Amino acid sequence: MKACDSRYSQCLYFASSALSRKVEKLASECWAPVGLSPSHGYLLMIAIEEPGVQPSFLVEQLQLTPSTITRLIEKLEEKALVLRTTEGKITSVFPTAKATEMEPMLKQCVAHFYALYSQALGVKPSAALAASMCSTADQLG
Repeated sequence: MKACDSRYSQCLYFASSALSRKVEKLASECWAPVGLSPSHGYLLMIAIEEPGVQPSFLVEQLQLTPSTITRLIEKLEEKALVLRTTEGKITSVFPTAKATEMEPMLKQCVAHFYALYSQALGVKPSAALAASMCSTADQLG
């Protein structure tokens, strides 16, 4: 059955959850070549682009809770992809050499993901959908 044929197709919760599951599946397939989840991959890309990034910045950029960011960082530490340092109350996250070497592959994952959903939805409609979703998320607080 298609999501639009469900009795709950007019429910924002159902519609957003159905879309989220499909997008998550597609994103996970695109990130599989580097052995990371999409969330880990995007966090790692920020750490590579901004060495010494603070977790509070990651919370804002990835729109995840502090505890989720901590878990993601811990997993990346286990994989020897980031190093976390603390000076007083300031925690910083740095990429390792191994992570920096992965940057081209990480960018390929993002490009592949973008290509797949843009092909399925169209470039302009997918950009409009993302903008609308962000605006809606902001309105809901």
